[in-house]
Amino acid sequence: QVQLVESGGGLVQAGGSLRLSCAASARTFSSYAMGWFRQAPGKEREFVAVDRWTLGSTYYADSVKGRFTISRDNAKNTVYLQMNSLKPEDTAVYYCAARGGMEIVPIRPDQYDYWGQGTQVTVSS
Repeated sequence: QVQLVESGGGLVQAGGSLRLSCAASARTFSSYAMGWFRQAPGKEREFVAVDRWTLGSTYYADSVKGRFTISRDNAKNTVYLQMNSLKPEDTAVYYCAARGGMEIVPIRPDQYDYWGQGTQVTVSS
C-alpha cells in the first residue's frame, strides 16, 4: 500500500508560478512511475505529466508542455510539479498518482494504482 499526500496548491494570478509536492510512503519509491493529473469542476480527470525515473523519461500533456516540469527526489520520496506561466484554465484540483511499473507511458487514470487526495490550484485572471 502506498500513501500519497499532495501539498503546495493555492491561489495565484495568471502568469504566476506554483510548485506542487507529493510525498509518498512507498519503500521502493524509485520503482514507481509518478504522475500528475487534474480535474476541473464538471470535467473528467485529465493527464498532466508523468515521470518514469528508471527510464529517464518524462511526458507531458500538450496543454502544459513548456510551462510545467515534473521532477522527483527519490531520497525524499517526493515528486514535484513546477507550474509556470499559469493560466486561468489551469484551475483544477491536482492529484498525484503512482503506478507500480514503467513499461508503458501511463496517461489514463485507470493505469495508476494509488492516488493522493488532491490539492486545489486556482488561477485568477
